[in-house]
Amino acid sequence: MAVLLAGVAVLALALSRQPARSQARPTLGVFTSLPVMWREADGLSAHLDANQQPTWVRAELEQRFAPRPLDTLLELRGLRFLLIAQPRPLDPVENVALDRWVRAGGRLLLVADPMLTAPSRFPIGDRRRPQDVVLLSPILTHWGLDLSFDEDQPAGLREIAGSNLQVDLAGRFAPRPGGHCRIAREGLVATCGIGRGRILAVADAALLDTSDSSPWRAAMLAGLIDEAFGRAGR
Repeated sequence: MAVLLAGVAVLALALSRQPARSQARPTLGVFTSLPVMWREADGLSAHLDANQQPTWVRAELEQRFAPRPLDTLLELRGLRFLLIAQPRPLDPVENVALDRWVRAGGRLLLVADPMLTAPSRFPIGDRRRPQDVVLLSPILTHWGLDLSFDEDQPAGLREIAGSNLQVDLAGRFAPRPGGHCRIAREGLVATCGIGRGRILAVADAALLDTSDSSPWRAAMLAGLIDEAFGRAGR
């Protein structure tokens, strides 16, 4: 009986530690039009299907964070970390709220693709379709960045020289006069110090293609998370 009670006590202790570990994960706000938190589905019932497997992106994020999907950027209070990936156009009040949040010390990983290549089951014009062309010029200009797209570049995955990043029809960042951004990796990545906060911007969303769970995509995302947020959640 003593052995049984000891075993029960060990099991109870192990179970009691699991929620604490979950609660210790930092919250990550996720604001995106991409199907990374839920797969593309025709209705609410499909989204709530208990048998539906999470996307590889969500699984990767949940290794480090407690992701919180956001419908608006007016919900940033209490967050330290934020992922914005191929968002819908921002309202003026959202631009202001985002800028204030970053300047107050927020850490932002921004994925902004001027020509999205990931497939979608929804046709062009369907509101459920991810944002094909990112429209963030006002806030990027305010932060000292220009985002351009070379229409003559070849389509298909290619690796950025000197890095493990692969892109498909990527954009290119350039610094604006008076800004505080460093551009690297053939213009694909920009790092900006904004007030007390920091932005890591990536000009291509191919790494977040949930239709392809190749291991290199998870490795790319993990590397960018480390670069944007340090080793938060590890």
